[in-house]
Amino acid sequence: MSPATPETVRRAVRVDPLLAGARLDQALAALLPEFSRSRLQQWIESGQVLVNDAPRRCRDKVWDGDAIHLDALLAASEACAAQDIALDLVYEDAHLLVVNKPAGLVVHPAAGNPDGTLQNALLHHAPELAKVPRAGIVHRLDKDTSGLLVVARTLAAHKSLVEQLQARQVHREYRALAVGELVTGGRIEAPVGRHPTQRIRMAVVPHGRPAVTHYRVLERYPGHTLLGVELETGRTHQIRVHLTHLHHPLVGDRTYGGRPRPPRGCAAELTFGLQAFPRQALHAIRLGLNHPASGEAVAWEIPMAPDLESLLELLRREAEVGTDSP
Repeated sequence: MSPATPETVRRAVRVDPLLAGARLDQALAALLPEFSRSRLQQWIESGQVLVNDAPRRCRDKVWDGDAIHLDALLAASEACAAQDIALDLVYEDAHLLVVNKPAGLVVHPAAGNPDGTLQNALLHHAPELAKVPRAGIVHRLDKDTSGLLVVARTLAAHKSLVEQLQARQVHREYRALAVGELVTGGRIEAPVGRHPTQRIRMAVVPHGRPAVTHYRVLERYPGHTLLGVELETGRTHQIRVHLTHLHHPLVGDRTYGGRPRPPRGCAAELTFGLQAFPRQALHAIRLGLNHPASGEAVAWEIPMAPDLESLLELLRREAEVGTDSP
């Protein structure tokens, strides 16, 4: 395949009060999440980013109201190779792809996962995505979270989706199996940032980024609750961190939840199912947005992930046994 023609990328943003005092590269990464921080740093160092009409260094601080202008060339990505990896496509047109991502599939190449990712698969399925930032991926799911993820197929669609995400106009609904018996739903508003001592984890921290999660109770089982969860913001590990903050971590979440907790006296099959569940019990079941070309409201919904549905059936059986007991 011949190299793609470079595209001109132009953005104009202003620093908001929450980012005042941050490094330029950190603030720009928050304001322009469609681009990787490393790419933004390259553009800053090469003078393609101006702050108040003047070039700056990555480490220079920015302040509330500063005007940042980006004018850069976006060449086709050479770092991420196309690979023939099966995709479960829920929807496809000239502007969008909607993918049902299986648990275990990493979204972007990174240290420890240089290839075999969703991005590699997308570049094989639609080679034109090499001209779109991050192959059109505008939001992430953790490696072990399953479900719906939207991909922009053009730069225009990419800009629209990023703006919708920033304006909180993208509706994302999840199914989450939590440890413990929640009585009612609620709203969690707690800032999320890097854990102060464990750098691979996120946590609720005083100076984290604002994060809001809404949840409602769908089904209750012995020692566990199935929740419908909706995101108002999209911080890294947000649902996992917020539910842990409530002392109701996700089943199977070894990073935030600790050991499995089978109900006392439950069936051996359920004990094994909980102990063997290999991932956080989180599934992105519904996705809604405005189509970037037509402006029409569109939405997609998929069934529960098979592994999570099997575990729920075991919990339902256990609940029925408890109900039938004298």
